Amino acid sequence: MRRREFLGLSFGGAIAALSPRAQAQASIKEIRIGYQKTGVLVIARQQAVLEKRFADKQIGIKWIEFTSGPPLLEAMSTGSVDFGAAGDSPPIFAQAANANIVYVAGSRIASGQGILVPANSSIRTIADLKGKRVGFAKGTSAHNVVIATLEKAGLAYEDITPVYLSPPDAGPAFANGSIEAWAIWDPYFAIGEKRQNGRILVNAVEVAKTNTFYLANRNFANTYVQETREVIDGLAEAARWAEANRGEVASALAAVTGVPLEVQTVAANRASFLIGPVTDEIITTQQGVADRFHKLGLIPKPIVVRDIVWRHTQS
Repeated sequence: MRRREFLGLSFGGAIAALSPRAQAQASIKEIRIGYQKTGVLVIARQQAVLEKRFADKQIGIKWIEFTSGPPLLEAMSTGSVDFGAAGDSPPIFAQAANANIVYVAGSRIASGQGILVPANSSIRTIADLKGKRVGFAKGTSAHNVVIATLEKAGLAYEDITPVYLSPPDAGPAFANGSIEAWAIWDPYFAIGEKRQNGRILVNAVEVAKTNTFYLANRNFANTYVQETREVIDGLAEAARWAEANRGEVASALAAVTGVPLEVQTVAANRASFLIGPVTDEIITTQQGVADRFHKLGLIPKPIVVRDIVWRHTQS
């Protein structure tokens, strides 16, 4: 067996190794990364962590901003984005639609998402959401938070009026009373609190385990195995810095996103940053989310989360 073929096989038997011809053709000049207005990807961009790691290979980094996970993963599936991050629900909807994506790493969410109501609202308990208009982006982590919250109170999905809005549209709707509750994540969660007179009705951590995921286009990850690992390592480096330097995180986030420092300070102080592998525990939690969505008819077929967990996570 030729050495190049042996090295290819050493990446793992779950996915076939590239042929020598394919390897020869596998050159890359740019990695396109989709990000939102918070989290480790923003910090990595602000610090040029990935740009520095790939400089010697003459590989550029292109950053593309998205308002939420679903459009990011749609772009990833079509090959317009190579790598990105999203909450727990977008990859479930994407997998159910046969998206060409894989999970490559995960991060536990300890805080920073939940359901807001106006400060003077008569809604005081989860049960009070019955009959109310609740705004959130369909297929996002906020969607999962709403469903888990309703289950905790013994309410059905049909007991509320879901109003599907992107975060930029939901904020004004919340402020003007068009929706009576808003399920959302940071920094919009903090914006709702600090700038739109919101009161926290539910912290997501009180109703369900939730995770952030780092994902890649399947073809990209399987073709550029080492580069994908390098991206993960770079983001893990940025995450460790963030955990140890929380006083500087908010400034880094504000500098990239344009979200006011006061708001990003709230978000940064309650965020979890550390990145790790997609463990069996995380897969089990994510499978529970997928099963919940299928039971409610929100995805068209049952899925097996483990089927799209990347198998080349180890060197």
